[in-house]
Amino acid sequence: MKKIFKYFGVFLSVALLGAAACTPSEIEESADLGLGIKTFFPTKVVAGQPMTINGSGFSDVREIVFPDGVTVTNFELVGGEMIRVTAPSGISAAGGKLIVRSADDEAESLQELSLGKTVISGYSKQDGESITGGEQLTIYGQDLEFISSVELLDPDGNPLILQDEDFYRKGTSSVIITLPRKVFEGTFIGKVYTFDGREFPLPELAYEPASDGGGHWETIKTSIWKNDGSHGKVSWSSDYRFASETNKTGEEIYAIPDDIWAKMKEGTFYIDVQGENPQVRITTGWWSTTWTGADFQPGSEGFTDNGDGTWTLAVTLGDDPIMDVIDVQHLLVTGDRFTPLELYFEEEVWVGGGETGPKEELIWENDGTHGAVAWSSEYRFAAEANKTGEEVYAIPDDVWAEMKAGTFYVDVAGENPQVRITTGWWSTTWTGADFQPGSEGFTDNGDGTWTLAVTLGDDPIMDVIDVQHLLVTGDRFTLKKLYFIK
Repeated sequence: MKKIFKYFGVFLSVALLGAAACTPSEIEESADLGLGIKTFFPTKVVAGQPMTINGSGFSDVREIVFPDGVTVTNFELVGGEMIRVTAPSGISAAGGKLIVRSADDEAESLQELSLGKTVISGYSKQDGESITGGEQLTIYGQDLEFISSVELLDPDGNPLILQDEDFYRKGTSSVIITLPRKVFEGTFIGKVYTFDGREFPLPELAYEPASDGGGHWETIKTSIWKNDGSHGKVSWSSDYRFASETNKTGEEIYAIPDDIWAKMKEGTFYIDVQGENPQVRITTGWWSTTWTGADFQPGSEGFTDNGDGTWTLAVTLGDDPIMDVIDVQHLLVTGDRFTPLELYFEEEVWVGGGETGPKEELIWENDGTHGAVAWSSEYRFAAEANKTGEEVYAIPDDVWAEMKAGTFYVDVAGENPQVRITTGWWSTTWTGADFQPGSEGFTDNGDGTWTLAVTLGDDPIMDVIDVQHLLVTGDRFTLKKLYFIK
């Protein structure tokens, strides 16, 4: 189950705030621009903060110089136009420009980098108060975007770490965390950690697990593919080949949507098979690389006998060598003496019992009939009072008013999305910038989807949005839904 408590998680991967769309010719020309820095993000950091630098001619860069002459040689080059690096210690408090250097050239940024320092001024709960699993706790202060995690205790008294992507809301002056329903029962002092290794104590609170209230934790199955009975036994055959939608060739039994494929590569998925003495191999369609380098048979670790003639194999690809080739060469389930029944995810969710915490209130959801965005005008929304027939959905006027007055959320699916919130006339763009991985307020949910929190406020788009409608456009994504969090 996708967690809805993931908003304003920042600075974890590719970033190019305010980038305009690039045509193929512009991309080709960028290789000839020479060494240069276009932008970097975030522009305010602490030591240990992940950041990205975008520009040109980076293939030969040997070092990065931070303000006050702090030089870094340990970084990741992503092609010739992007660098991923961790902000070092020793950066000048006064800030300054970034410099990238190759053997015979150097380039200085136009932007200036500044140094942050987290200060916690208070909490929504004070020493001695009680708090229940599922409740929210707010942290107040300044430069709170550098909080990396919060440590609590799990039901057994062991450390329970909430990473920043699990926070309900993360900003510079307040951070809201939602306690897990399963938490240690008793009084203790939790901890707040920042990227630069600083530690702050939480108030000494009396923690109570959430009351069942008639509810319960339940493991649910989310199917990826299911055998409809028309596909038979495996006998060292290539019948059960799976590909991502992007890389399908027609040889696969099923082309898996790209967001699901990404989730399969990043986490754990399960395969159910039926057979008396199965021998299962997870390999590629080219038979080139076998996951773990071994087959799975009764007694193998991670291969479970369900007692009803079926077996379950838990697959976590991790950093196995198969990951280097799986996109192009596909995924093949083969072996002998079994029939594959289903591929699926398993996730633990709370069912019933008056669940607490924020919930999604849907505005619009893609029913699967609307596809990927490639600088198109497909996802245009209008107020019911101003609909023209061009919109994908006419939003009731009261909901439209609420969207303008508060915050709503946009979920998209894509590997490296570039999202622009503009008008149906393409006249005015909210914030004047696009959102990409690493942009503040644009959260990687870790399952191939991304969430953008939209607060129109007094942005210039507000002057024209009623007549010109609202358009979600950009490149490399499919719009999934619009909703409130309440």
